Parts: sequence; structure tokens; C-alpha cells
Amino acid sequence: MRGWIILGLGAGLLYYLATETNKLDEPIAKSDELLQKIERKLDSMTGTKVIRVDNRVSHLKKEIGQRMSEQELRALDDILASEYSLQEFKEEYCSGSIKKHDSFNKDNLFFICDKLR
Repeated sequence: MRGWIILGLGAGLLYYLATETNKLDEPIAKSDELLQKIERKLDSMTGTKVIRVDNRVSHLKKEIGQRMSEQELRALDDILASEYSLQEFKEEYCSGSIKKHDSFNKDNLFFICDKLR
């Protein structure tokens, strides 16, 4: 019984540190970065990739294509070219902080972020 109590307290402390403080933010970011590097290296070493069918992305291009200019469409194609570029775009522009994108206007940027979530 004492072991379960200690385990519960340890889990509670870890949860508190992860959610209420910023003490674990840096180690979590480092481990995420390390995992992404390992995944990219494995992809390049094996030469194979898992291809996922994502109808959401093609539907996004059809839906927003009418509202965008040619320059914005080219920038969107560059972003949607790979999973890594899409992930980087979501982390940088859709994370909640308002940033200005070089190619997209504010409304289209919000629309893209809403559709990618």
C-alpha cells in the first residue's frame, strides 16, 4: 500500500511540474527535437516512408483556393509539400501567438490554422 501512495505522489508531482511550472519545458522540447531528428534520420536511412492519405489537406486547398492569390497558393503548396514543413508551419503560426506571415494575409492565415487543427 505504501508503494502505491509513493507512486501516486510521484505521478502527481510530475504532473504538477509539467502543467503548472516551466521547469520541464526545456527537457520536453529537447526530447521532442531529438525524436524528430531520429525520425528524419530513419526515414533517410531506410528510404521508405509511410504514406498517409490526408483528405483534409486536399479539401483545404479546394476550399481556400478561391480566396487566395497565386502567390499565396504557391506558398500554401510549399507548406503542404511535406509533413515536416506542415508541422513546422503549425508550430510557428498556429500555436496561439499572432505572427505575420510573408505570403498570407491575416484572415487566410487564421483560416488555414483553423482548418489544420
